[in-house]
Amino acid sequence: MTKNTGNQGQDQRRRPGALDNFKPLLIDVALPLGSYYVFKEAFGMSTFAALAWSSVAPALRTVWSLVRERSANGLALLILTVNVAGLGLSFVSGDPRLMLAKDGAVSSTVAIGILVSVALGRPMMTEGLKPFLVKGDAAKEAAWQRLADGTAAGSADFRGRERVFSLVWGVALLVECVARVVGAYTVPVDTMVWLGGVLMAVVMVVTFVVSGAFGAGPMGRLLSAEAGAGDCGAATADCRELAAAA
Repeated sequence: MTKNTGNQGQDQRRRPGALDNFKPLLIDVALPLGSYYVFKEAFGMSTFAALAWSSVAPALRTVWSLVRERSANGLALLILTVNVAGLGLSFVSGDPRLMLAKDGAVSSTVAIGILVSVALGRPMMTEGLKPFLVKGDAAKEAAWQRLADGTAAGSADFRGRERVFSLVWGVALLVECVARVVGAYTVPVDTMVWLGGVLMAVVMVVTFVVSGAFGAGPMGRLLSAEAGAGDCGAATADCRELAAAA
């Protein structure tokens, strides 16, 4: 009984909580974007200062990835690039409509980066999705690797859904950018100031639902099925069929 209790304790320590699952997206996207608006609106900083300070997190994240993992973190590097570009645009005329349209540069740059990553066969949104689906489970981690490597029966479907997940986000952010730019030059400035936030919130909600239905949801089911098949080990074919039907 003591041994089982110890194993359960180890399993609990290995399994991350909900915050851990969303940590990549929180650090790489939500923190820099959110801090920009906090610095600008709550603290009254200039656009240049807000962009500069909000660039600290993605810059540190990128350096940490290069030092520890010897590879660049895609999302953090992309957000850093967007902020640096924004710093350059801050020197442009202070036309309020131009400043509103400039905020769409964040969505458009991220969107293009995501779509390019899909075209290259390395969907960028996977970095944030994987921890959410795997949840620190060793069997699912191994199953993910088999599905991603193409050595599992459902690999083709899994990788297709992986691309769909990122594609939905890329297209949604691009649409949001176009709508924001059009609104900046057709809607009264005072209205667009708050409408931009509403537009972003609506796009996020719809994108979460659509990407979940056509990407993350099916991927989760394929992952569970493959993890169950892996647990069968060298057992009978009947066991594998039952796992695949789960």
